[in-house]
Amino acid sequence: MRFGLVMSEVGHGLRRNISMVISVVLVTFISLTFVGAAILLQFQIGQMKGYWYDRAQVAIYLCTNTSVDGNCNLAEATAAQKAAVEAQLKSPALAPLIKRVDFQNHNQVYKEYKAQFGSTTGSDFVTPAFLPETFWVNLKDPSQADVLVESISNLAGVEQVKDQRTYLDPIFSALNAASFTAVGVAALMLVAAVLLIATTIRLSAFSRRRELGIMRLVGASNRFIQTPFILEGVIAALIGSVLASGAIVALVKYFVQDYLGAQAQDTPFIGLQDAFLVVPILLVVGAVLAASSASFAISRYLKV
Repeated sequence: MRFGLVMSEVGHGLRRNISMVISVVLVTFISLTFVGAAILLQFQIGQMKGYWYDRAQVAIYLCTNTSVDGNCNLAEATAAQKAAVEAQLKSPALAPLIKRVDFQNHNQVYKEYKAQFGSTTGSDFVTPAFLPETFWVNLKDPSQADVLVESISNLAGVEQVKDQRTYLDPIFSALNAASFTAVGVAALMLVAAVLLIATTIRLSAFSRRRELGIMRLVGASNRFIQTPFILEGVIAALIGSVLASGAIVALVKYFVQDYLGAQAQDTPFIGLQDAFLVVPILLVVGAVLAASSASFAISRYLKV
């Protein structure tokens, strides 16, 4: 099979169907951009989970004079009850799970409260005694927080044991929903791209039906006839894949790193190395989909 002859047929087909080629490029570009964004979003969710879950603490809130929840009855946790909680944390059952324990008294909790809320409405009526003293527990494995919650919740003087991961779960659920939405949109766009590539190839073959008839008469093999059409679809899809790859890299560089990174410096964000991992995936997906759909379309056409 002469490479030069095949490529000249490919160039002729691309020029003849330039409008359809542009349509394939645009649809492939949009669909693969959604695919890349969905993959990067999963990378980001995984990175944020690992970062924030490792830093999530279990808060053991002690009773105050105004507490009625948990094991409280409008009575401040006594020194003996605090000691019992601390002893339970140091027990053989819990000590191996715990990385660090910090205790905050009323004044320390109040100081943090004022730093966070300042002079907002109602904050002036809050006194140190109103805020519960708290044990802050860092676990070696945050997934074992349930063991700590069950062991401490029933102790006298404990109002509530709260795993901070419960505050993060709704955020990650929303991010996962956004990721699945992007995957759904990408799947629909990829189906549209496959159908458009198949239609383009069939139209290209129909416009060259006399040439194909002559090639058959002179004994050209089906492989020789099919190859230029398949390459047309692959080239158009690869152009769209390259554009999608550029868009993904630009998105990570200028939006995630430069903008979001400056706005939330304490949050770990994906980097260009993650974007470059996605680029070959997009190129392979674009080429494989185009080759398979073009091969199917031209094979069906030649059998008619």
